[in-house]
Amino acid sequence: MTIINRTNSVPPSPEPVSHERTIWGETVIDRYAWLRDGTNPAVLDHLEAENTYAEETLAPTEELQRELYQEIKSRVKETDLSVPVVKDGWSYYSRSEEGKQYGIHCRRKIVKGVPGPEEVFFDENVQAQVGVGPDAAEGDYFDIGVFEVSPDHRLLAWGEDRAGDELFDIRIRDLATGEDLSDRLAGCAAGSAWATDNKTLFYLRLDDAHRPYQVWRHILGTDRENDVLVYEESDERFWCSVGRDRDDSFIHIGASSTLSDEVWLVPAAEPAAAPVCVQPRIDNLEYGLSHHKGRFIILTNHDAQNFQLMTMADSVDDSVDDSHDGNRSHLGLEQWKPLVPHREDVMLIGFEILADFLILFERAGGLTRFSFARWDHLGSDAAANLPMFEVIEQAEPVYTVWPGANPTPATTLFRFGYTSMITPSSLFTIDLETGERQLLKQQEVLGHFDSGVYETWREWAISADGTRVPLSLVARKDRISPAPAVLGAYGAYEISQDPGFSVARLSLLDRGYVVVLVHARGGGELGRRWYEDGKFERKTNTFQDVVAAGRHVVAEGLVDPERMGLRGGSAGGLMAGAVMNLDPELFCSVVAQVPFVDIINTMLDPSLPLTVTEWDEWGNPAESESIYWAMRSYAPVENVRAAAYPAVYATAGLHDPRVGFWEPAKWVLALRERSTSRSPIILRTEMGAGHGGPTGRYEEWRDEARTLAFVLGTTGFSDALS
Repeated sequence: MTIINRTNSVPPSPEPVSHERTIWGETVIDRYAWLRDGTNPAVLDHLEAENTYAEETLAPTEELQRELYQEIKSRVKETDLSVPVVKDGWSYYSRSEEGKQYGIHCRRKIVKGVPGPEEVFFDENVQAQVGVGPDAAEGDYFDIGVFEVSPDHRLLAWGEDRAGDELFDIRIRDLATGEDLSDRLAGCAAGSAWATDNKTLFYLRLDDAHRPYQVWRHILGTDRENDVLVYEESDERFWCSVGRDRDDSFIHIGASSTLSDEVWLVPAAEPAAAPVCVQPRIDNLEYGLSHHKGRFIILTNHDAQNFQLMTMADSVDDSVDDSHDGNRSHLGLEQWKPLVPHREDVMLIGFEILADFLILFERAGGLTRFSFARWDHLGSDAAANLPMFEVIEQAEPVYTVWPGANPTPATTLFRFGYTSMITPSSLFTIDLETGERQLLKQQEVLGHFDSGVYETWREWAISADGTRVPLSLVARKDRISPAPAVLGAYGAYEISQDPGFSVARLSLLDRGYVVVLVHARGGGELGRRWYEDGKFERKTNTFQDVVAAGRHVVAEGLVDPERMGLRGGSAGGLMAGAVMNLDPELFCSVVAQVPFVDIINTMLDPSLPLTVTEWDEWGNPAESESIYWAMRSYAPVENVRAAAYPAVYATAGLHDPRVGFWEPAKWVLALRERSTSRSPIILRTEMGAGHGGPTGRYEEWRDEARTLAFVLGTTGFSDALS
């Protein structure tokens, strides 16, 4: 294995300060707990020293980084347009321009069926005030988290984050003049909804733990001090959301934990009306709904592990509950009637409504799919309704689909997205009456890209307990086997890591690499049970699945065991750290981006952002001894041991509200102290960003080029490394 030359670089070695934690009869010494204080100059100095060490260690790859960056950039059509979405006589789209970091939002007024001249109604580049040109200096952090055009299309509510801490300052722009009104709503969460009167905006405020816990109502032209509190969530396990129903009839206020939902409705035409609770929260009851022709369609896990669809009449006017305590509701479970029944082998994850058709968004066999039926073919017998649905078939064996923007229900055309690991992101419409399919747009890959030289396929690994774990693979057909490889996995929050196309990934494939996505337990690829089998006391199944995947591709002769890397971010970074402790020599290279590796200390501290809400995902080690010992068995920082660990590239964001920067900082120090190998272990912290890393597409490409250079340099590819 080739490693990066580090002979002239000395890693930072800060003074440890012992801090004891005693719980459930065990005392653990945390020698670097002091790194948590981001206001301490010594902590900032340490992070800067780590960045210097990372830069010095990666210096031999600088030419390779530039090469990779140019490869990524040369494949992207930098000046491009999205497919327009038409609503209320306006055609909305976005475009990018060569040399500009961010998107440009545009629209055209449609008069007698003909789109008029282009209006640029929001240019993110102007707002971000970054330099022009792909080689311009790195600009400040900039992210948009609120972006809602008013129902009359005259105003835009927009919110920006300048630090990466996911706090958005909301403003209101007059689209006729391009000027912002005097209204300012600072420190908000992402999410907003306009009332039909075009002057009332619902928005979210956060508590000290960074939890969206209040929904407020603001009337344009008034001081924020006069805003009205519409809903407040006192249970720290729940967070709030706000949005507008697809048919614009209601404002939805959501209160959700990981495993429970409660929805309140406000008629969009009556913004001052008291919210109505659909169904008071019940532990482990999840639901969401959408309005359609005098009734609600409800997606729920009520008596349905893999979810079902139910309906009820929209009797909101008879259900007003001024108490807000959720004790009364005329829209509750007793009113719900089955529409599409539960299935053991299919996970129902969403639905789309057209005037004449109901479209189901599902997971079956580890893949996404759509099925559809006519409304007039669906009756009151849910079991009889199921045969009425027809699956929209796809050509490739491994792929991903998702619903597109379908703003006009009065059509038979359904818009959806499609991609695979060899097919660029594509947007289709299908006429549900005739089956005719039309490609509206496919991501253009410049250069000499030919999807025919690659192949994608499915493998199944056998985990430690005998469970079959699906893998999605992609490689060039002319590769030499066994090949170098990078495996990626996540395995948490019921989030599925679906197979899709990546321009940057081509730089690995064209160098002979195999890329493998491991659909580990804890994700949602194979339904709710797949998720539940990878959490709480069963969390170690996630890590065993990834280990099994690595061993499988080696045993099958697909991958060279001396040149196999692993990549994961956030909860996927926890996965990477736990897998390294399980089998330190299985992978020769690990990329862990903003890794959640100090899980016990974080889950023991309810003052940290999101900790209380995360107990439903990971468990509360302060309340449950079994949860504590389960975490103790896999927590990456606390299970580092004397072993030949692989090369590690860890990243952090100083302002990250989701994973504290100190988690990877502590983990990297522990690895360096205990590793018996010479493999480099480096940490790079974005000092002006958060969980998602740098913003701006050129900066994102540079960041990815740096990561790929590390992967290539530690899996024996680059001649620039010693």
